[in-house]
Amino acid sequence: MATHGISGNGKIPKQILYTAAAAGVLIAGNAVYKELTKYNLQDKVVLVTGGSRGLGLVLCRLLAKKGAKLAVCARSVDQIERGVKELRDQGAQIIGIPANVQDVTQATQAVNETIRHYGRLDVLINNAGTVQVGPVQTMTMLDFEEAMKTNFWAALYTTFAALPQFKKQNEGRIVNISSIGGKIAVPHLLPYTASKFALTGFSEGLHAELSKSNIHVLTVIPHLMRTGSTRNITVKGDHEAEYAWFKLSDSSSLMAMDVGLSARKIIRSLEYGKSETILGVTAKLATIANGLAPGWVTALLTLANRFLPASKPGGLRAKKGFEAESPKSQGPVAAKTDRASVENNEL
Repeated sequence: MATHGISGNGKIPKQILYTAAAAGVLIAGNAVYKELTKYNLQDKVVLVTGGSRGLGLVLCRLLAKKGAKLAVCARSVDQIERGVKELRDQGAQIIGIPANVQDVTQATQAVNETIRHYGRLDVLINNAGTVQVGPVQTMTMLDFEEAMKTNFWAALYTTFAALPQFKKQNEGRIVNISSIGGKIAVPHLLPYTASKFALTGFSEGLHAELSKSNIHVLTVIPHLMRTGSTRNITVKGDHEAEYAWFKLSDSSSLMAMDVGLSARKIIRSLEYGKSETILGVTAKLATIANGLAPGWVTALLTLANRFLPASKPGGLRAKKGFEAESPKSQGPVAAKTDRASVENNEL
């Protein structure tokens, strides 16, 4: 009796061979096409908000190696100076722009200053962000407003400021750094989650509308990244316990991605014209699970919330992460995040 798919004389039928050959040609052709149409970052002008530290700084390091001309903006003049000096010492062509992109005037000025200096703008990376950790009963309207200003409105302001230049050039690229928190509502991160949901929706819709104008929008959905930024988050509730679970999660190899790997994947997604990239196995599995069985994911998050710290007297007070350090948030695992803080200008 002949084996299924193989003729009686042991030969593979020609139809199968032809199909396999055609598939191979298609795969090879697609790979060649992707390389031929790859976005070349050499001499492209790139503005990175929040580019003086953390993920923004790591992205700038990679962009500089690819020959991009950089503009970075951030609120801290000291951090801008340190970040710009590091990149310039490595040969980068870069300017630093002190700006609070929560303010529409300053956000617009940052974009305009980039265009004035370089004569054009090719890529806008909306990376500036803020994180508040704590139970919802400790959060105020001001906490939600702060998250929305940084994580959503700032990206909106810079995008609207850049669009006239992109349309004038008949080309432009926008990269919006959202979060898995913009796909799935995470307990004890509600201001962050609400603002990232807004950014994700805006970014996805923007891509759909602007593609016809040759303006490409990439939505980035990372899980935790070991940037060292935990020391600059805002903590409420049981400050030490809240900071400990967040920092240890950020330090864990299982829960958090290396920021260098994350940055390389973001740049690669920009170069190959992807409209969305989800970073990390955990984020990918969580997104798939939420799409297939949202009720189960909600149940798991509800269960996880039972193990998160309850508030305590004084929990309404906001502290920075470094102010909430304790023995709970120190040790060999947490040391990974401490090293990342030094490496990525988070101090």
